[in-house]
Amino acid sequence: MPDNSFTLMIIPNRKSGVKKISVPKVIIRNILIAFIAVVLVTLFVVYDYASIKRDRTELARLRTKTVEQSQQLRDLGMKIDKFSDRMEDLRQFDKKIRVLAYETSSGKKLPLGVGGADSENRIQDLLEKDHDQIVRGMRDNLQQLNEEATEREKSFHELLAFLQEQKSILAATPSLWPVKGWVTSEFGKRQSPFRSGKEFHNGIDISTRYGKEIIAPADGLVFRTGYHPQEGNYVRIEHGHGFSTAFLHLSKIAVKQGARVKKGEVIAYLGDSGRSTGPHLHYSVYVNNIAVNPRRYFK
Repeated sequence: MPDNSFTLMIIPNRKSGVKKISVPKVIIRNILIAFIAVVLVTLFVVYDYASIKRDRTELARLRTKTVEQSQQLRDLGMKIDKFSDRMEDLRQFDKKIRVLAYETSSGKKLPLGVGGADSENRIQDLLEKDHDQIVRGMRDNLQQLNEEATEREKSFHELLAFLQEQKSILAATPSLWPVKGWVTSEFGKRQSPFRSGKEFHNGIDISTRYGKEIIAPADGLVFRTGYHPQEGNYVRIEHGHGFSTAFLHLSKIAVKQGARVKKGEVIAYLGDSGRSTGPHLHYSVYVNNIAVNPRRYFK
């Protein structure tokens, strides 16, 4: 018959008999199984506790991060709103510049209409909404702002080109008196000083002391200088944009043909050369080679 028990022998130090204890194998097996089960359960509980603690830490971190991101999202939304306000200011500034440029431009080339978004969502009105609505509002606003920025860039480039053209036209417009003196003969029909009858005078005559400095009334290019029996010493300047000027009866020429001159620069000296009754400057202004009254352009 098989042995179903373990025998434990206890040998004391004293001189007493050896004690034997028999323990059934089933009990030993059950004790081992129970011990292993307790160890496994303990390990599981420790692992589960560690996992829960780790998850709680991660959850707390995510909650903190969510709060921070929500605040950052609100701050970003408020900045978008402020930027929208700045874009609206730029839109109004653009409109004012256009109105002013249109009113001060004789050509009236610049259109008054300007582009811009018809409507926009205010992010501050969405702050109490859910996260998705805020994000959608921000996305829509950013798209509108991008379109508005493109419109403003296009508009400002147009304004810049217009103002540069106006600056060029202004620089080419003969707006300065070439010399200070007395106007002795106006533009238009007059009694001829050399023969009987009337003649058309294609400029104005300005009398003053002999040798007085004559200045360029606008920026330009000296395209011709020389002497003519009737005009005397003369200078002709091309200013661009259809403007040109002529200065006759000079005593001395101070510029050379082909030279560029600036508004206010000395170009000659007053005289009475050619067909003249005395020291004066005959000054003519041409627009597209047609003589016009110089007084139209004086400041």
